[in-house]
Amino acid sequence: MKKVLFATTALIATGSMAAAEVSFGGFGRFGLFYDEGNDATVGNDEVRIEQRFRLTATGTTTADNGLEFEGRIRWQTDDQATGAANVANNSAAGFAVTSGGFRLDVGHVSDVIDSGDVVNYYGYGVGLTSFAEQSSAFNNVPASGFGTGTDDVAPTVKLRYTMGDFTASASITDDSGVTDTVAGTVTKREEYQIGFGYNFGNYSAGVAFGSEDTDVLDSTTGALTASVENDFWVVSFDGEIGAFAFSILVGDSDINDETMYGLSAKYDIGAATEIRFAFSDSGLDAEDEVVAIGFRHGLGGGVSLRGGIGQNTAGNTIADLGVIFNF
Repeated sequence: MKKVLFATTALIATGSMAAAEVSFGGFGRFGLFYDEGNDATVGNDEVRIEQRFRLTATGTTTADNGLEFEGRIRWQTDDQATGAANVANNSAAGFAVTSGGFRLDVGHVSDVIDSGDVVNYYGYGVGLTSFAEQSSAFNNVPASGFGTGTDDVAPTVKLRYTMGDFTASASITDDSGVTDTVAGTVTKREEYQIGFGYNFGNYSAGVAFGSEDTDVLDSTTGALTASVENDFWVVSFDGEIGAFAFSILVGDSDINDETMYGLSAKYDIGAATEIRFAFSDSGLDAEDEVVAIGFRHGLGGGVSLRGGIGQNTAGNTIADLGVIFNF
């Protein structure tokens, strides 16, 4: 991603100078999105304009002892299914400290599964919006990332250690409580994840597992009204063979009851064009498999034309087409 850098110097209390940088980067996309399952009678047209603009600001500096510090925040605007564009929403802040093979992330940051530290959860997404991914049919596997929206209320602490081709990562997410004034409840959620990954040549493998506990309390008395515990795990295997690349994902969660499977792949048919495929199956009889095929064609300068067509878990046809540009 091409970034615009603003280099500065900061005078610290000891009187020495520490180099600091503030960078801005992101992307914009626009095009058309089709969903057979949308009902125009309630304001959701089958075809709508798709648009997203994302801007991320990252500040970094290095202390005299070599510790690298980072902080970032994000702004994003999206198109709603009804066709009314949102105003830009901003995220909570995420922070990181890095030293050698260790990295500590704190705040609004990705957990182990979402970060991609050890497992490839999403694979090769299809379409302008990546509407189909190898994990699209995976149910009740928490994968919280850095973005904008309601997940801002759940701070995460993640520690990663990398030594050569081996990576270990662990995260804890603690939602201090979401109040539903209508239902008169407070929902609290705690989650931990741990994972291990290894790269060997053109191939990589990883495993991550964890557990989340969700308690629903009466907002007036504090009495426990409901409690759910969900254990989960995912395993991924990735590889590249010439112009062909693939990713395989298998997972399970207590709530889903069935083993879930996913597969995605891409094939380069030229220097600027690739074909993509994604498949995902929750294993549940009540849900259809997610299957999609699409393409990406680079136009140079960080711009690419993308599109795809497929089926979602409801059995509806979905498709999109448009342009995305990185900056």
